[in-house]
Amino acid sequence: MSQADGNALSDSSDTLGRCSRLAPKPTCIEDTGLSRYFLTDLTAKHLAAAGVLDIVTLAKRLRLPGSIVEDVLAYMRTEALVELRTNRDENLLLRFGLTDRGRVLANDATQRDGYWGPAPVTLAAYRKLVEAQSMNNAPVTRARVHEAFADTVIRPETLDSLGPAMSSGRSLFIYGAPGTGKTYIARRLARLLGGPVLLPYAVIVDDSVIEYFDPAAHSLVPGHQNVDSALFAEGFDARYVFCERPFVSSGGELTADMLELQYDVATRRYVAPLQMRANLGMLLIDDLGRQRIATVDLFNRWIVPLEEKRDQLTLHTGRHFSTPFDLVLVFSTNIDPHKLADDAFLRRIGYKIHFDHSSPTEYAAIWHQVCEANAIADDGALLSHVMDDLYPNSSYSPLACHPRDLLGLALDYQRYASQDAIQIEAIDWAWRNYFVRVEAEGES
Repeated sequence: MSQADGNALSDSSDTLGRCSRLAPKPTCIEDTGLSRYFLTDLTAKHLAAAGVLDIVTLAKRLRLPGSIVEDVLAYMRTEALVELRTNRDENLLLRFGLTDRGRVLANDATQRDGYWGPAPVTLAAYRKLVEAQSMNNAPVTRARVHEAFADTVIRPETLDSLGPAMSSGRSLFIYGAPGTGKTYIARRLARLLGGPVLLPYAVIVDDSVIEYFDPAAHSLVPGHQNVDSALFAEGFDARYVFCERPFVSSGGELTADMLELQYDVATRRYVAPLQMRANLGMLLIDDLGRQRIATVDLFNRWIVPLEEKRDQLTLHTGRHFSTPFDLVLVFSTNIDPHKLADDAFLRRIGYKIHFDHSSPTEYAAIWHQVCEANAIADDGALLSHVMDDLYPNSSYSPLACHPRDLLGLALDYQRYASQDAIQIEAIDWAWRNYFVRVEAEGES
């Protein structure tokens, strides 16, 4: 498995071949890295859940070639764990169901570990996969950064700070007043993550399976999956999926336990923590300082992983193991950084980038973009009214979020008033409803 394979996975003309070299399809049980006994337990759990299944359906569920599934079923038949069932609907495929002994085995296996999805990959295979597709294999250049943000209103000097930060592998701290575009820009940094990658459905540690694939963080690349593992000899190991590089975001809902293996006692199933699911991509901690975990504790959680590029996790049995920490970690906050941590902590953060209020030129550019996106006609009168009449007579400064929010409210008023276009009165109405008015002392 070479690093070159990980670099060029996005080349659509040879995607299948590159994926096959990175994760070749197993041809026997030994190639999977899993034991016959584990595969027997997993197959029994699938049959217990479904009742009766044919080999092709089992292969699709397990994401394993049909030949391996046949081998497992043959073993289970010799152990009197499964039996052939009669066909129906003229289906010529052999159908299997559990015997009483097989149901006991499935129940015992579920009591030990409740997972019954696609067959997992080993921790060693996962580590090699991350190394081969590492973020460090695709450096971020100035030309690439400016091209990716060509349609975004952002200062060139800010881009020239964000670019090296993305390329360095160090953490990134974005701070500034609310509404200056921090979250918007942070999310668009995902454009710089590089081409798609292979990710596993699940990873096994000892005999415990960790569910890894998360549709909320891992976007499948259409037309490049290998689900029909029983039907085709070519292709890559179907225990992996071909996805865009992960983007994981968490805000005020973040708790300390979300950064550790999440174990459900009732179902006896593990789910990978946020940072593990973000490997080979980006993890955004938004609204830093408003989480349900102390900021100092959050920073302390990342000190060792950031320095050593590996993270320590623990099974509920007490077993410790390490996983790669190959991701871009981005913090975003509108709180004064010195109120979040002292200088000693802040020094450990790689890049600290300040976002300021919008200049008149930047504000106008954003205004025009919002107008174009919403088919709003503005000959300059609406923008001039906002910049020359409204802001000067208020205590507010122009922010990057204001054009979108004000014009959005004005559109609401336009539709309500059945007007053909947004009028000055709609802008004034939007202004009054958008900003909080503070009554003077003694005013009724």
